[in-house]
Amino acid sequence: MPQKADKLLPVLTGQPVIPVLKIQRAADAVPLARALAAGGLPAIEITLRTAEAIDAIRLAASEVPEAIVGAGTILTARHFDQARRAGARFIVSPGTTQELLDAARSTDVPLLPGATTPSEVMAAAEEGYKILKFFPAEQSGGVAFLKALSSPLAGTRFCPTGGVTPQNASAYLSLPNVICVGGSWVAPDNLVDEGEWGAITALAREAAALAPAR
Repeated sequence: MPQKADKLLPVLTGQPVIPVLKIQRAADAVPLARALAAGGLPAIEITLRTAEAIDAIRLAASEVPEAIVGAGTILTARHFDQARRAGARFIVSPGTTQELLDAARSTDVPLLPGATTPSEVMAAAEEGYKILKFFPAEQSGGVAFLKALSSPLAGTRFCPTGGVTPQNASAYLSLPNVICVGGSWVAPDNLVDEGEWGAITALAREAAALAPAR
C-alpha cells in the first residue's frame, strides 16, 4: 500500500493525542521527549518550524529509544529527506502535493498528508492514502465537518490538528472517522522554556487518558 499503513497505524492508534511540538532549542528535545513518553505519549511530532528542528529530531530519535519521533510541517521532498535522515519514523504534512507523494514512495517512512476538502480527500484516496491529517481542524469546520464526511467518505480516517484542546478533544475522538488528534497543549512554551518536565509529564498523562465523549 502506498501509504505504508502497517507502519503508520500502530503509531496513531497507540495514543489518543499526538503532541505537536515547536522546539526552539535542540537541547530541549531529549528531556521533552522523555517527559512525554513517561506520561504515556511516546509518539511525538516535531515540526520544522524552527531553525533547530532537524537537530531536535536527531537528538530525540537517537537518545530517547522509548520515543517514536516524527517530523511535521514537511512541505517539500527536501524536508522529507532531511527529517528521514535525522531519524524521523513518520512524516506529517499540512497538505498533499505530488512532490511529497513521490518522496514517500521512495522510502519506508510513512507519510500522513493533510487534506481539508472532500476533493482533497478523494484525490488522496486515489493515491492510496486513507489516513489523513485534517488541518486546520477547528478553522475548517471542526467536529461537525468531520462528522458530515464520515458517511460519504467512510473509508478515510483522520488525525485532526489545529485548535484541538483538552476541552474539545473527546468530541473529536468520538467520531468514527477520527483515529487520534494532534495537539500542542501538552507541551506549552512556558513549561518547555522553564524546563518543567514533571509538569509536562502530568499534562501528557491527562492527554493519554482522554476518551471519546459519551
